[in-house]
Amino acid sequence: MKVLLTGANGMLGHDMAKLFESKGFKVILTDIHNLDITDKNVVINKIFKEQPDIVIHGAAYTNVDGAETDKETAFMVNGAGTENLAIATAQNDIPIVYISTDYVFDGTKKSPYQPEDKVAPINVYGDSKLAGEAAVQKHNSKHYICRTSWLYGHHGKNFVETMIQLGSSRDELKVVADQVGCPTWTFDLAKAVLHLIENKMEYGIYHTCGGGSTSWYGFAKKIFELEKIKVNLMPCNTEEFPRPANRPRYSIMNNNNLCQDWEKALEGYLSLRKEVITT
Repeated sequence: MKVLLTGANGMLGHDMAKLFESKGFKVILTDIHNLDITDKNVVINKIFKEQPDIVIHGAAYTNVDGAETDKETAFMVNGAGTENLAIATAQNDIPIVYISTDYVFDGTKKSPYQPEDKVAPINVYGDSKLAGEAAVQKHNSKHYICRTSWLYGHHGKNFVETMIQLGSSRDELKVVADQVGCPTWTFDLAKAVLHLIENKMEYGIYHTCGGGSTSWYGFAKKIFELEKIKVNLMPCNTEEFPRPANRPRYSIMNNNNLCQDWEKALEGYLSLRKEVITT
């Protein structure tokens, strides 16, 4: 089976490519250097030429704060770029997997979000990713929209690595405690996507995030506990660390057991971390 992967050089792309190749898939690796998803003709020609069995669309504009002042680029990549892929795959009767985000929700719910819940982004990034969802739904009925959250992986900047660095170099640290969500290891997200494809699950929207939930403060506390880092960790509220983009205070999603519990995932990530760093 042939898979075309966008965003192959990203944090998720590395794990996605490695997992699918280990399962015997032929993976066509694409990124900005060999596939500009914002160029419709380039995308259509690439999909027609390669004729993959499925496209996994992981490429994205992911600078949440930057999107507030660079709305045009965010929508060009996340909206128009995704639409180009949705059109091209539909023309060739090829299913598409679109990696989306918890930021399509406004965070006002008090119980875990379900895939069918009302969407209402509160920042430009969320708006642009929702535009991608709408494009996929409009143009290609053979789709998996996989919403994920709080991603971390071995091949990119992420919260876990930032906390380890800060916790090892400071005596005291404040971390936001009034935003709750589902930390997700990129390897677990890749496994969830593989599960959907291999089991020929019904097309539609899925929440592919870590099981359970925590706050950023709780996440940091667990990282320090597992890494045995001694630091005075203090909870704070969102207002103490103002950011250009609003974040949903509550973005817990029901993942229907598609990914393991976030604490187990963190243990797995940390156990492999030193091995990955040295290779």
